[in-house]
Amino acid sequence: MRITDLPEFRLFWASQAMSMLGTATSRTALPLLAATVLAASPFQMGLLQASLAVAYLVLGLPAGAWIDRMRRRPVLMVCDLARALLMVALALAALLDRLSFPLMIAVGLLLGVARTFYEIAYQSFIPAVVGRARLVEGNSKLESTTSASQTAGPAVAGVLVQVGAAAGVAVQAVSYLFSFLLLLRLRKPERLPERAPSRSLRTEIKGGLVFVLGNPLMRAVAGSAATYNFFYAVQSPLVVLLLVGEVGISGAAAGALMTVGGVGGLLGAATSQWVARRVGQVRVIWVAYVTTIPLVMLIPFAGPGWRVLLFAVPWFTAAYGLVVYNVAQVSFRQAMCPDELLGRMNASVRFLIWGIIPVGGMVGGALGEWLGVRGALLVAGAGMTSGVLWLLCSRLRTMRGMPEQDPTTALARDLPA
Repeated sequence: MRITDLPEFRLFWASQAMSMLGTATSRTALPLLAATVLAASPFQMGLLQASLAVAYLVLGLPAGAWIDRMRRRPVLMVCDLARALLMVALALAALLDRLSFPLMIAVGLLLGVARTFYEIAYQSFIPAVVGRARLVEGNSKLESTTSASQTAGPAVAGVLVQVGAAAGVAVQAVSYLFSFLLLLRLRKPERLPERAPSRSLRTEIKGGLVFVLGNPLMRAVAGSAATYNFFYAVQSPLVVLLLVGEVGISGAAAGALMTVGGVGGLLGAATSQWVARRVGQVRVIWVAYVTTIPLVMLIPFAGPGWRVLLFAVPWFTAAYGLVVYNVAQVSFRQAMCPDELLGRMNASVRFLIWGIIPVGGMVGGALGEWLGVRGALLVAGAGMTSGVLWLLCSRLRTMRGMPEQDPTTALARDLPA
């Protein structure tokens, strides 16, 4: 039986697609709304972007501990409903001409909180829906909609904001509401996690961090992802400057050129299961990384004419490899983690790999001033490539498939009691 024949998975997949589309659209629509309706300054735009991400740093670790005390489906439903209501409130404010920058910051902060809880609970709920034996298949399907939403979201946001501020955010509210209703129909039994009454929140958070950082396999996966994300954040603010300022193409053409990454991501999601079967479900983690990500070293040499391919080809290839890598490493983490630790494990990993992004962005700006755009991009490319060393210097390099051992004894034995 194919995984798409399971009614529970179809409902969950459809819900995830609607929720991810709303999130991807919001990330672009809110800044566009601030720029077009409120004429926000660059500093205000930076504050708005930070408001959407700061929850990972502040609430990421305790959110994982709280989620491990709850059933995951209700958490997902509350997050979707909360985000729908926030979008409705923003639409009403725009409709009544009461939209203000402090209101947008408040909405951004609350959206960030809901997204933090949603994404931790979402990755923790996947094993319950698809079973541990089909994690790669399930994650590849889910990653395809994530890639599609990241490709379509900015375009959808641009069209919606042009139609009108109220209409733009109201449509996002509908996507979250549909996600909520689909989850409401999902009847997958989920047991209430057992919790030792003597354990404090601090002890439970420590348990998640020890699980991730105390085991060499989990540490290697988290380290590679954190290294990649840090230097990707260094690269991000410089790419548009390279294309517009150095290569000499228009902003619209630069945006269109960057969509090749979305196409690469979609292809990666479509083929990740096939690649994992042939290479090995664990081996593919480092093989996908080492065969695709180093090509980003060519990006600083992009230029007019045919040299634009020195941007387009690495951008496409790296996006493809990153999705194959992500499907494999997320499936590995889920398969190796006991059910009662999934929330804390996902929270700890996301805290480490997403919390470092704001620092990388600031470093990228500083390097651009010091070394120039091309020099800073060369440093970023070398740093992104170096993330594979975590994997090659670990036991993951010699493993092909998932270990046969019981994860509750093999990886959780060092957890604090």
